[in-house]
Amino acid sequence: MLNFIRRRTLALLPVALLAGAALPAAAQSYPTKPVRLVVGFAPGGSTDKLARVLAQRMTELLGQSVVIDNRPGAAGNIAAETVAAAAPDGYTLFLGTVSSQAINPHLYPKLRFDPVKSFEPVALVAKYPLLLVVAPQLQVSTVQELVAYAKANPGKTYFASSGSGSPAHLAGEIFRAGASIDASHVPYKGGGPAMLALMSNEVQFGFETIPSAIGHARSGKLKGLAVTSGARSSASPELPTMQDAGIKGFPVTSWAGLLAPAGTPKDVLAKLSEATKSALASPALRATLAADGAEPGGGTPAEFASFMSDELKAWGAVVKNAGVKVD
Repeated sequence: MLNFIRRRTLALLPVALLAGAALPAAAQSYPTKPVRLVVGFAPGGSTDKLARVLAQRMTELLGQSVVIDNRPGAAGNIAAETVAAAAPDGYTLFLGTVSSQAINPHLYPKLRFDPVKSFEPVALVAKYPLLLVVAPQLQVSTVQELVAYAKANPGKTYFASSGSGSPAHLAGEIFRAGASIDASHVPYKGGGPAMLALMSNEVQFGFETIPSAIGHARSGKLKGLAVTSGARSSASPELPTMQDAGIKGFPVTSWAGLLAPAGTPKDVLAKLSEATKSALASPALRATLAADGAEPGGGTPAEFASFMSDELKAWGAVVKNAGVKVD
């Protein structure tokens, strides 16, 4: 009987070894079909544009198409929920943003995803400041002139944003508090409508990401006054930072990063991380980002996780201090 057990064990051993070796081999062959990259905003916006630039380069590096799936709504929450519920096999990814991963958890009490537990970090893709812009009809050319205008027109100064609780909205709240001005928030359904409202002089000023606003500023449809980053932007080096203009509470930076559903195999995550790192090192991609005022990300998944943790805490304080509510 003992000899039979030994023979049986020896007979099964090669099968067990092969089964164990099959898992790494499967991960090494990833991907074998197109990869879906879910974006929480409509086509044409700064996040969508970033996703498409990244997807093009990732397609070349992975040898499979990276297809954009736009799922706009609820400031990125719908897209986040979609990916959080997806199979953790590396074929559904999420371009998470400062909204979905750091701001919304403090605004929406019943999210169907956890910004930390529902995802595996892959890499920070890019950081980009916001641009303070004013209506072209407004007779101001500097931040201090805008502050003076608002103080001379209490209760008659309005600022636009891409939606309640958006980085643009919170930047406006920080500006209002830091400059001690009386200005009312007017939310719009996206950055595009907010910029149109500014152009038509419905509102007096607003913040929008540089990729979305810089074209309007360069064409003269809007006037750029300052950037919200800690240093001047390569896309508009002539403009000061909000800090340089003497406004407290800045810098404020928007960002986006690549995430996978929780439970995605480590080998797959490693391959995605390496591909993202290579994509961000591409001179062509870096030039595209720089033209839009974006700073390429990079780093390890652990560094991205630490960055998101810090952002989650920091934006929680901003939301609390601003008293922002989302119905």
